[in-house]
Amino acid sequence: MTANGLIQIALFSVIVLLIARPLGGYMTRVFKGDHVFLTPILRPVELLFYRLAGVDEKDDQHWLRYGGAMLFFNLACFALLYAMLRLQAYLPFNPQGFGNVDPLLAFNTAVSFVTNTNWQNYGGETTLSYFVQMAGLTVHNFVSAATGVALAMAFIRGFSRASANGLGNFWIDLTRCSLYVLLPVAIVVGLFFVWQGMPQTLGAYVDATTVEGAHQTIAVGPVASQEVIKIFGTNGGGFFNANSSHPFENPNAITNLVQMLLIFAIGAALTNVFGRMVGNEWQGWALFGAMGVLFLVGALTAYHFEAVGNPNISALGVDQTVSALQAGGNMEGKDVRFGIANSALFATVTTDASCGAVNSWHDSFTPLGGLVPMVNMELGEIIFGGVGSGLYGMLLFAIVAVFIAGLMVGRTPEYVGKKIEGYDVKMTALAIIILPFSTLGFTALASSLPVGVSSIANAGPHGFSEILYAFSSTTGNNGSAFGGLTGNTPFYNVTLGLAMLIGRFGMIVPMLAVAGSLARKKHVATSAGTFPTDGGLFVAILIAVIIIVGGLTYFPALSLGPIVEHFSMVNGTLY
Repeated sequence: MTANGLIQIALFSVIVLLIARPLGGYMTRVFKGDHVFLTPILRPVELLFYRLAGVDEKDDQHWLRYGGAMLFFNLACFALLYAMLRLQAYLPFNPQGFGNVDPLLAFNTAVSFVTNTNWQNYGGETTLSYFVQMAGLTVHNFVSAATGVALAMAFIRGFSRASANGLGNFWIDLTRCSLYVLLPVAIVVGLFFVWQGMPQTLGAYVDATTVEGAHQTIAVGPVASQEVIKIFGTNGGGFFNANSSHPFENPNAITNLVQMLLIFAIGAALTNVFGRMVGNEWQGWALFGAMGVLFLVGALTAYHFEAVGNPNISALGVDQTVSALQAGGNMEGKDVRFGIANSALFATVTTDASCGAVNSWHDSFTPLGGLVPMVNMELGEIIFGGVGSGLYGMLLFAIVAVFIAGLMVGRTPEYVGKKIEGYDVKMTALAIIILPFSTLGFTALASSLPVGVSSIANAGPHGFSEILYAFSSTTGNNGSAFGGLTGNTPFYNVTLGLAMLIGRFGMIVPMLAVAGSLARKKHVATSAGTFPTDGGLFVAILIAVIIIVGGLTYFPALSLGPIVEHFSMVNGTLY
């Protein structure tokens, strides 16, 4: 590791810290319906949407109605996107004349973008028309992200309200997030990306002649508008197959930094929203602190093992040390524009959040360097996490932490003034355990069937890691991949699609049940026996619970992949 690399990680961390509170304050006012600087412009548009859709702003939905509205909306989104993919050849803005998408690939892709996963079993520039990229994928990047934030707000209201039957209104939360949060940033940063060199055109691909006289087709399109929301909404699906390692999606170091900041922005800000809405900002900072510690441990671990490189290569007489002439370490699969530090940092950030955008190939990381993004996803992507899903995932772990702390001191657990009772713990456990159930179940199935094993590019532990990573990514609604797995097969299109559905909605339903239960309860006054949840001790307990639950659940599987790979590597076996 170099001082320059560590400074870049520190700079990124400081900027995220500075963003959290002002953005959190703005989002709090938006979801409370208070006046913000965009209200004079956007309020008439918001009211028009409500009038056209027949939405009553005073309608406060029970958690079942809130969840039902969310599920039916997502079902309609899936049907619409699936239809676009299957009818692509007959739709406009298709200058390359791409045909209709295969039924199973269309199923996988529609599920992927509806669930905010953006797993891609295809190359965007060789498969999808401009119309589908814009009206299909980009639109769903907005609404799937807004759905996650809306659900987080419903969960927050479960803690902030007392003796209430409702959690808010899904349609209002969805509209306000899209109009006041996602759209303004998408417009401003999208124009910035165009300025930095990202294409934004409806023209056909460009034919060029290289200096050697060969003919080359250069793919272009409406890239910048999709790139910004893919990042800000922690979606991750790239316009190009190479994703954020493609120079048209990530032209330089400045756009690389901006993309990483956008990935964390909403997840970090929502911790502040939580603190403000429960009446104690330190509660939000405690969650931010737990997330921050886990993020830094992961980023520094990945950076260390990538900077050290492969000892087998050093044994062959190859110099892997950093010098003025070379980056050193493991540069395989990394862009020289970003180097090891920014590649390891991006990999950590994108898997801490449920983004899945990549600026390097995780499949080429060292075993323990690649273990970091895998573990990030298997913890439920709660380290800042996806937009909304990161916060409600972390709050579920907070409930488990206070329950354990309450058992230790012999008191009924309380969190931000709400008693945590048996029903709440059961629903919380169900929401948490559904993720490893899906990940490990599908991994075991794929690893034991010839149709699953035939898609891996590497034998042995690394091949197993490719399968485990794929189902960790899809269940966690991340979307990144170990590039060695061929996912566009009937088996993987179906199983990965099912994993995405389970990971998204299997967690949401019990989470909303917990939120509804908490909203009905009265606030309990703080007493001398109340366990404080806004200080360092709670942060330490919360981190321990996250690590123990994740470790006990996934360690047997991980030990068969990256850990075995690591010991094989250091003992002299190339992987």
